[in-house]
Amino acid sequence: MLSQGPLVRDPTSIRLAMLGMVEGNGHPYSWSAIFNGYDPVAMAECPYPVIPRYLGNEPPEAFGFPGARVTHVWCDQRRDSEQVARAARIPKVVARPEEVIGEVDAVLIATDIGSEHVARARPFLEAGIPVFIDKPLCDSVEDLRWFLDHHRKGRRFLSSSCLRYCREYSVLSRNLSELGDLRLITMTMSKTWERYGIHALEGVYPILPPGGWLDLVNTGEGGSNMVHVRHGSGVEVHIAAIHDLQGAFGCLNLHGTRGSTGATFGDTFAAFKAQLSAFVDYLRDGKPPFPFEETVELITLLIAGIRSRNQGGRRVSLSEIHEELRP
Repeated sequence: MLSQGPLVRDPTSIRLAMLGMVEGNGHPYSWSAIFNGYDPVAMAECPYPVIPRYLGNEPPEAFGFPGARVTHVWCDQRRDSEQVARAARIPKVVARPEEVIGEVDAVLIATDIGSEHVARARPFLEAGIPVFIDKPLCDSVEDLRWFLDHHRKGRRFLSSSCLRYCREYSVLSRNLSELGDLRLITMTMSKTWERYGIHALEGVYPILPPGGWLDLVNTGEGGSNMVHVRHGSGVEVHIAAIHDLQGAFGCLNLHGTRGSTGATFGDTFAAFKAQLSAFVDYLRDGKPPFPFEETVELITLLIAGIRSRNQGGRRVSLSEIHEELRP
């Protein structure tokens, strides 16, 4: 077990770097603003209109974490770096991500293409810098094996979906006993399984006991992923991840022997702030907000969904993938 204690030299003054931006993901804007506050005029130029819209719904006191600020930014395109810096009041734009080594206490990799995350995280983990990695951590056995190896070496990193911190879902979880014995969970999600399947999986994951996921079949094709997961508790989980299903993003439904209930993800700001707060707390006390084994199980499910779909809907057991992960 890793020893616990602050991961930064001065927990009262944490300098963070926001790194990376890919098409379709505006996290450098939103995450940086949650830390630093923002300039409304500059943020209005954000190419993702939903971001200034939900930021604008929050009072000024909702922004910021005492003693933690984003001080450096690098995006894949220089113009994006400069625009994010103006919008979120970040003082330093760097030309290469590695330039922040020695200048910051931790980094946030704000991209959601799992196949890129080994390359993006490598210089910082090897330098001993704590890292937050946007979901999904990765999307292949080879890359998950790499992260497992670095975890065993004591490298400090976290990865999660903000749906783990969804306020609407937590209300459901508190009232599970009213449903009787849980039998079926359904979840809907938009975009690709590779990038957004982890949102659906991690939204469902805290409802059932960890370590009990058995197997998965994905009978979808192209931009439509129809996923059936079996859990050892006997609960069936059905996830529909369809590329243009924006109108049903994060609709979670629970069905039991005595009743049913459901909720839809809606408060993006609250989920992001809770997610980022968990990382700041981790930097300050060295206590991860959830076991790394949960991330491994989630990514194993994600990989199983890719494998099943690519192999014509074959049912893939998690034990098959766990066996491949052995060192």
